[in-house]
Amino acid sequence: MTTGAADFVFVPFGGVGEIGMNLALYGYGPPKARKWLMVDCGLGFPGPELPGVDVVFPDIAFVEKIAKDLVAICITHAHEDHIGALATLWPKLKCRVFASPFASGLLEVRRLSEPGAPKIDLLPARAGSVLDLDPFTVEYIAVAHSIPEAHALAIRTPLGVALHTGDWKIDPEPGIGARIDEARLRTLGDEGVDALVCDSTNILREGDSFSESDVARTLRTLISEATGRVLITTFASNVQRLRAIAEAAMECGRTVVVAGRAMDRVVQVARECGYLDGIPGFHSPELLPTLPREKVVVIATGSQGEPRAAMARAANNEHPSIKLGPGDRVIFSSRTIPGNAREVHRVINNLCNLGVEVITDHDHLVHCSGHPRRGEVAQMYDWVRPKTAIPVHGEAHHLTQHAAFAKTKGVDQVVPARNGTLVRIAPGAPGVVGDIPAGRLFKDGDVVLREDDGAVRERGKLSYAGVVSIALAVDKKGDLVGDPDVVFAGVPKRGKFGEDMGEVVDEALFATFDGLPRARRRDADAISNAIERSVRGAVFSVWGKKPIVHVMVVSV
Repeated sequence: MTTGAADFVFVPFGGVGEIGMNLALYGYGPPKARKWLMVDCGLGFPGPELPGVDVVFPDIAFVEKIAKDLVAICITHAHEDHIGALATLWPKLKCRVFASPFASGLLEVRRLSEPGAPKIDLLPARAGSVLDLDPFTVEYIAVAHSIPEAHALAIRTPLGVALHTGDWKIDPEPGIGARIDEARLRTLGDEGVDALVCDSTNILREGDSFSESDVARTLRTLISEATGRVLITTFASNVQRLRAIAEAAMECGRTVVVAGRAMDRVVQVARECGYLDGIPGFHSPELLPTLPREKVVVIATGSQGEPRAAMARAANNEHPSIKLGPGDRVIFSSRTIPGNAREVHRVINNLCNLGVEVITDHDHLVHCSGHPRRGEVAQMYDWVRPKTAIPVHGEAHHLTQHAAFAKTKGVDQVVPARNGTLVRIAPGAPGVVGDIPAGRLFKDGDVVLREDDGAVRERGKLSYAGVVSIALAVDKKGDLVGDPDVVFAGVPKRGKFGEDMGEVVDEALFATFDGLPRARRRDADAISNAIERSVRGAVFSVWGKKPIVHVMVVSV
């Protein structure tokens, strides 16, 4: 390919080598004059290695540079790992955004609840929509998922077609929303698909996913058999599950109470879109004290053990309205996301200490995934018959297994992409042709930090060994003025042999200061550096850990 020839490329900035934080670009044109299309703009959630960080975003520094050539953002569906970064990152881009009515509704409801959130002009797209986004043509194709209005995207250019599956599954009875459009996908396969960019989340699991209708039947039985209060926690966005619970409660003569702001927002939008038609209005938790325990079902947020969510507060007996005890039944209609197991187990143990019966997906079929198992992925390959497979939406193990599986399905080329990998789809042989810087941004309170910012790294050190802060005043002669002020945080009061930590620090501080030549005592930096090293070493000798030591020297 000559330098000026057009090509069709793909580059992910999140969601490849990890689960969550999905954001990808498709490019068409000569390398120095490409037009770009963004698919999704999601967030991820931090692990314990990022203390204090609220959420994680893809670093879009590259996208900001090519913003004038970004023709649009196309949203596949409304999960946070696909739309959650939009409000923060869109003001840097200010391009057109296409989303389904349900996704647009959730984005707008959340904006209204967050002062200062930007107003994004959302343009409508739904199953069957064909968008002319020169040089791209984007077709929205219905797929089943654990949220209404999920779509795959057929992205056409003069050089070929890529099918971006988004999150999907094959569910013959999804409850509400559309089934996967098998006929359209088969037709697309007949027309020819150059690259299948496909979900890998459940590629390690054999067979096919369970249906939402299977879960609904189980929940109906568990609710009807319960003798006390029933509390069900699930992902707030799973409207199919919310409707199934409400229908089961109606059959059993139980009132439905909804607890949690995220759940309230989803319920509002679901009603506006017609997904809860025929379902009586839900009640707030304040009504609970007036309802017989055997006549209520509570749907609560907090399935992942979030400490301030309704579920955790009820398990800690701290919720003002939700009180649980012997005879009550709590159902976790969800799966535990990797990294959240400790928090979820803490909630379950607290519930058990209250005498509550706890049911999880280990006990009954109370949850099913919205992602395809291996059998469903096989059907996708049979329908689409792509020339090239690009596994995405998974950790390294998922991607590797998906790549091997695609080869068994007869795919000619499998390209192993990661975040920042520039993949050529066409023309010529597909493959990796370069790398683009891709990193993460950290939402820390009201501030967005770059990955190389030292604040989060320093916070990790503080959580491991604490801090010693020292302030002292020195006159022009190099003599101490008054007594130094020493403050500890996260440091034990006594050492391994009972040494008083304050005395250990004082001894090191004064010995170091007195040992400095008078000329160096008039150099604030020299004093600070010497005392930092000395105090850190002295504390280490009696504790076995090196704290962060801050020394502030004031010249008077």
